[in-house]
Amino acid sequence: MRFVTNRFLGNEAFEKIEKLGIELIFIPEKDLYKMDIEELDEKYDLEKVYGADIWLTYYGFDYLDIRKMTNLKYVHLTSAGINQVPLEYLKDNNIYLSNNKIGYAVPMAESIVMYILQIYKNSKKMFHLQEDRKWVLDTTWMELSGKRIGFLGTGNIACEAAKRLKAFDVEIWGVNTNGRDIEYFDRCFSIDSIDEFLSSCDVFVGLMPSTEATNNFLNDERLRKMRERSVLINIGRGNILDEDALVKYSSKFKGIVLDVVKDEPLAENSPLWQLDNIIITPHNSWVSEKNTERLGGYVYENLKCFLNTSKPKEYLKDFMKGY
Repeated sequence: MRFVTNRFLGNEAFEKIEKLGIELIFIPEKDLYKMDIEELDEKYDLEKVYGADIWLTYYGFDYLDIRKMTNLKYVHLTSAGINQVPLEYLKDNNIYLSNNKIGYAVPMAESIVMYILQIYKNSKKMFHLQEDRKWVLDTTWMELSGKRIGFLGTGNIACEAAKRLKAFDVEIWGVNTNGRDIEYFDRCFSIDSIDEFLSSCDVFVGLMPSTEATNNFLNDERLRKMRERSVLINIGRGNILDEDALVKYSSKFKGIVLDVVKDEPLAENSPLWQLDNIIITPHNSWVSEKNTERLGGYVYENLKCFLNTSKPKEYLKDFMKGY
């Protein structure tokens, strides 16, 4: 069994994988976009690479021809999102697909807590005052306790965030496809019945996947219905937010946080930069010193199960949905 990985998973994980009897070939993803095909072939022997049974990658599909991987049975992603994957090809060739569904949940959950507190405690203003060496009391700080936090999307990241936010004595609402109950959530709504959700939450956290159905989900109409002086945080996928409509309605929000935007990096001339009540971070919420260790353990368990049962332990049962 040959395993090609474009992500370093740590020496310990690599050793454990090789002890399973797997032949491991490591091609750093940066080499894929820095080298041409001839250079890659000379350094890594692409004939062996194209003979892989399992492939761990992120954007490798842009640089290696998956159609040449005639032995490929299983693709594992380093990302949670699957927009970059040739899904039709995987479906037509009965190739399993796993995403990194647990890898970034903890750091992103912590980031959500941080962003909410930054808005309620007006930290942006405090930082500016510190830079100007001004000792000025800010009496606009607010408590998070007693607020209602609404999550657009109730997957792993939202659950990890909800679990942590419960310690702040808040109420947790969520939106998912059918309004099903989710652990840590006090109430859930279906996508088709969210007017009460939009008008009642103090904080909105965008964590929906990127699909045709979620494109511009937070449009002019829905932004208009959102509660006055609420907080809007988009940390999942940039496509869910109509950015022109956000600029139009920006003044209604107590604060806005964007860790993702539709086109990254955000253009220097974007009007979003000019909003007084916004915090913009460069798709940074997933970063953690533990990501490699966490992903390594997850990949190892999936590979071990695949070897024993011909199926990964965790995989997307219906990846054609787009998530």
